[in-house]
Amino acid sequence: MRTFSKSLFCFLLFLSASTVFPSGKNPAGYKNGMVVTASDLASEVGVSILKKGGNAVDASVGVGFALAVTFPFAGNIGGGGFMVIHLADGKNTSIDFRETAPQASSEKMFLDSLGNFIPALSQQGWTSSGVPGTVAGLIYALKKYGTMNLSNVIQPAIDLAENGFVLNKKMVESLNSYYNDFINIESSRKIFTKNGNKFSEGDLFVQKDLARTLRLIKDRGEDAFYRGEITEKIIEQSKKFGGNFTLNDFNDYKVAERLPVTGSYREYKIISMPPPSSGGICILEALHVLEKYNLGSFVHNSTEYIHILSETLKHVYADRAAHMGDPDFYDVPVNKLLSDERAEEIKSEIGEYALPSSKIKAMEISNHREKEETTHYSVADKNGNAVSTTYTINGGYGNKIVVDGLGFLLNNEMDDFSAKPGEPNQFGLVGSEANSIKPKKRMLSSMTPTIIMKDDKLFMVIGSPGGSTIITSVLQSILNAIDFKMNIEEAIAALKIHDQWLPDQIEYEEGALSNQTVQELIRRGHKLKMVKSLGRLEGITFDQNDKLFFGSSDPRGSGKASGW
Repeated sequence: MRTFSKSLFCFLLFLSASTVFPSGKNPAGYKNGMVVTASDLASEVGVSILKKGGNAVDASVGVGFALAVTFPFAGNIGGGGFMVIHLADGKNTSIDFRETAPQASSEKMFLDSLGNFIPALSQQGWTSSGVPGTVAGLIYALKKYGTMNLSNVIQPAIDLAENGFVLNKKMVESLNSYYNDFINIESSRKIFTKNGNKFSEGDLFVQKDLARTLRLIKDRGEDAFYRGEITEKIIEQSKKFGGNFTLNDFNDYKVAERLPVTGSYREYKIISMPPPSSGGICILEALHVLEKYNLGSFVHNSTEYIHILSETLKHVYADRAAHMGDPDFYDVPVNKLLSDERAEEIKSEIGEYALPSSKIKAMEISNHREKEETTHYSVADKNGNAVSTTYTINGGYGNKIVVDGLGFLLNNEMDDFSAKPGEPNQFGLVGSEANSIKPKKRMLSSMTPTIIMKDDKLFMVIGSPGGSTIITSVLQSILNAIDFKMNIEEAIAALKIHDQWLPDQIEYEEGALSNQTVQELIRRGHKLKMVKSLGRLEGITFDQNDKLFFGSSDPRGSGKASGW
């Protein structure tokens, strides 16, 4: 659903410049904290928690549960994700609550007898689901780094599910666009259609089953989801419909707290998600190459800038395909990927003309063998804590299956594994043995929750949905803010490009490139494809001089930046 808001799209038609800036001024600044999410209701939940004395982690957990109610397209308790945390005391950490493959999984589970990949098995039905990690991850973060109890931060989500909320035009369009999927699944038809009909703007959207599920979690914590009534219902329905879940899958699920990947870009410190997310490594690998150029001297989205950016991204995505996977199963060569030697090697291959993807090889190592249906939210508080969270159920509304009686949708994250090395998933991403299917393994992700510091103080909290385009969307927003001196609203709204090595093409948003730039890139050997939209960023910056937070929710979506 790569679409602009109608007003922004119409505005683009009158622009001849290559970049959209909504204004030359900063958005409104706030002194006490900032919450930016894809849902106005969820943003208000986060701010209400900050106002009650909660910290950024408390607010992030409250937002995570609220989005499961107000943004079911991607918000979830049936999926998983990543959280990057910077604490006021200087500690940086990350919470990995990515889904895991059921213990009955195998490398060839999505192949037919001839070894051909069957996409429907990894994208639809119960076989497409990994063991959800969201509930465990949010509660882990709250217990270790929050200040409030679970009952307080989850109650707003319960109220929204129990009492309902009025559907706006965007939400109606989203729900109704999947009507044909929901109508054919009995459990999903009960909730995501209006008695078998389509929704209308202004309808009250009530989710009683989900409210009850959230109350069980409120009362019993993660045990309710992984060792209780909720678990039993999931297992029962999985068996009934040919899924792979067992009791042990849920009993054995564990959150992993990991050291973030960190690096520098100019005078800024980048803190991002480590594997099994590829995002942090890809961002840093690209920045190490791009730091060798004086990007600020280029015209934004000019031929030279786009050429260098695209050529860098091709190498980064080739390395992603060959060398990234779950670090508990595969020795990801982080240090070599982020070395200056690798950056110099990539730079040396960037010439005047585009290098075809077929001639770009991943980094060689001796003895070494995602899509817009995600959501991101950023939170910062007045005490110096910041949280960047991206979580997902993979496809829009996951695999479209509601667990009957529980009210939440299941993910189809098994498609993020490399079911067959070299075979693209639903986002066109290819992988290798590093991301093959194994029991209890976490599938590789492009989610890139990121925090940026300057002089040991918060500068930026950023992230995006967009599957394979997450990395490029976040990267360009960082470059926009640092090299092109844009404020957060400009950095997010500015039109973007995407290149992921395979297929061999630059995607660019309508209006991002002038006709002259397009022709010049073609002469340099690039192939181009125009698309409606790339990414939907949610970001925060902090002005160290005025001590003010500024936030922006991407105009490509319908979220909200809320502060106080």
